[in-house]
Amino acid sequence: MSRDVTATTPLEKGPPKIGKPKSVAAGIPAIISTAKHGFRQIGAFGSIFKFSKVNKFDGFDCPGCAWPDPDERRTFAEFCENGAKAIADEGTRKRAGPDFWQKWSVSELSKKSDHWLNGQGRITHPMILRPGATHYEILLWDDAFQIIASSLSSLSHPDEAIFYTSGRTSNEAAFLWQLLARRLGTNNLPDCSNMCHESSGVALNESIGIGKGTVTLDDFNHADLIIVVGQNPGTNHPRMLTALRDAKRNGASVVSINPLREAGMGRFKHPQNPLEVLGSGTIIADAHVRVRINGDMALFRGFAKIICEQNSEDGQFIASFTEGFDAYKEAVDNTEWSDICNHSGLSMEDIQNIGESISQSKSMIVCWAMGLTQHRNAVQTIQEIANVCLLGGHIGRKGAGLCPVRGHSNVQGDRTVGIDHNPNSVFLDAIDTEFGISSPRTSGSDSVQSVIRMLDGDSKVFISMGGNFISAMSDTNVTAKAIQNCELTVQVSTKPNRSHLITGEMAMILPCLGRTEYDGTGIGKQFVTVENSMGVVHKSIGTSKPASIFLKSEPDIIASIGNSLDEITQKREVDWMGLASDYDKIRECIERTVPGFESYNSRCREDGGFYLPNPPRDAREFTTDSGKAKFIVNRITSVESDSDKFVMMTIRSHDQYNTTIYGLDDRYRGVRGGRRVILMSKSDMLNNGWKELDSVSITSHFMGKEISSDGWYLMPYDIPPGNVATYFPESNELIPLDSVADRSNTPTSKSVHVSIDIST
Repeated sequence: MSRDVTATTPLEKGPPKIGKPKSVAAGIPAIISTAKHGFRQIGAFGSIFKFSKVNKFDGFDCPGCAWPDPDERRTFAEFCENGAKAIADEGTRKRAGPDFWQKWSVSELSKKSDHWLNGQGRITHPMILRPGATHYEILLWDDAFQIIASSLSSLSHPDEAIFYTSGRTSNEAAFLWQLLARRLGTNNLPDCSNMCHESSGVALNESIGIGKGTVTLDDFNHADLIIVVGQNPGTNHPRMLTALRDAKRNGASVVSINPLREAGMGRFKHPQNPLEVLGSGTIIADAHVRVRINGDMALFRGFAKIICEQNSEDGQFIASFTEGFDAYKEAVDNTEWSDICNHSGLSMEDIQNIGESISQSKSMIVCWAMGLTQHRNAVQTIQEIANVCLLGGHIGRKGAGLCPVRGHSNVQGDRTVGIDHNPNSVFLDAIDTEFGISSPRTSGSDSVQSVIRMLDGDSKVFISMGGNFISAMSDTNVTAKAIQNCELTVQVSTKPNRSHLITGEMAMILPCLGRTEYDGTGIGKQFVTVENSMGVVHKSIGTSKPASIFLKSEPDIIASIGNSLDEITQKREVDWMGLASDYDKIRECIERTVPGFESYNSRCREDGGFYLPNPPRDAREFTTDSGKAKFIVNRITSVESDSDKFVMMTIRSHDQYNTTIYGLDDRYRGVRGGRRVILMSKSDMLNNGWKELDSVSITSHFMGKEISSDGWYLMPYDIPPGNVATYFPESNELIPLDSVADRSNTPTSKSVHVSIDIST
């Protein structure tokens, strides 16, 4: 029986209201927004209690972004506006219990917006959508585990199962998750990294021997120049603005490189500092470089050219710690300024002004996010940034380094403890020795490959540890068809989302504890650990009463699936329930299998946790095949479009976190009451005879394939001509599944060729 469900959020009834974009981030509006969300969702007392525990040594890690906390001191309010929204959203008093799922069919729910779905509250019971059914019904936990285990054991091959992971999954749960997959016999472990910083990992592993950044939070206090490229801290990592403010006060210059001028890189008023809130605040960016979408690789090649022309490279560092300099310098010398300017969309003068600062810098940090990672040439672009940092010796030096800024609170930790579709043999050998299993050695499927497997009928069971895969993935409607090909789909979740409605023949929702909630087992209170963007592993202890007595922790859910599977297959290599009852035992397993976790249980209990080893940062050691950092030569490229088309990038609003929509406003960009806007330059609108809030359709174009989407409204904005921006997840349906970054296979969400037509 086919269910009449819709994979995309419904069209809005009319255009939003458009106002003037803000030039100041945070301040009094942030205080008001924080209080409004907190009081509305969890009440005044609940807000005070929860907010007092977030990011504290004895509290829980913010379930939002992965920006690090100070090592030694914590303020009373160690959180930002968006963190407060995430906490309030999880702690809401609303409940989506069995009566909710009885009232609404999946078809009816699919016609509701993502904002509405998220607003229905916490899921309280395990639920099942049986084959042919239109409504979810209540399910016993033991029955759920038996059904899942039976489905997994009945597969003709382990690769018919897919184990997806969200970046909010703890280290302990992630470790058990990868163990479950490999105990079954598959490396099909796609995760949200595949959609965001996979390009960073691939690029940096080749350049410096580690797929992580090389800075600490304290380095920001010692930098003389900080480059923020392809990133919007004010919306996506608001606490980073505090680090940038402090850096400015210590004498650093800050440069913003972005097609959009964002409020967070303008003036910042720290909402927890009364003098700043009432005063003028701090100007963050000394310069804004309005690069064309995907012009960043050419721009950094221009910076390299200036460094080489002025002979300002760090010759001693280059000679001692790198290889490939001569070939790279030759490539730089042979790159024409006309090509650099054409690809970047900037003048030679604009590039030289910033290049001069870079060439003179003694301690430079370069930060980036998905504005760089989601292009066809993302890996090459990040390697060009690494090249520029190598030229100046900005690795392994105080106040300097590479800083990919992660989005999810533990997306880095998940990868560290084994969530990887392409694991290394050393880790697999350690897992096999620890548990007496035989892990598969063939690579598994990433997120895009998983969709293709399901489309082709090669995978039949899809289990998601958190997240909202339908809304997060590219090519939404194709992804939906893939999911619907499955026999069983399982979502471990806290609140209703679209992935509960676009399902396989049979579907389950397994409600889990949130990060803020008390987690206790038969032996007492438990805690989990996470890793932030800068490699610090620390504990997170939930303190709030769980939303329902029927919730289970993520480790308990995973272990129960594994235990049920072992009962069916009569294999007993793993003491699943023993691990789930005492998270110290999980951490002991991690310590024995993952380098850098020595004395894990004692060190994670220390205030602030501990740093994982980072050879480039710690000792200028590079674990490449040659033992040296590598200058990597790539031909500069950029995405260009025909004269009748535009290049579209997807962005977040200020009132969302990834696929979770908190509200329909974007305060910083001046949008109220709607999300289906296209940010476009005034000159492009004028040249086409279009005006503000014209209703239009968008069509993407890739390799002869076209995808159309209706119900969008034009909005004039400060963005380079030929470029446009739209909010995701609404515009994810326009990103072709096959349009991916070279070698990282990340969807090219920032490089979509589109045409725009006035609606009739």
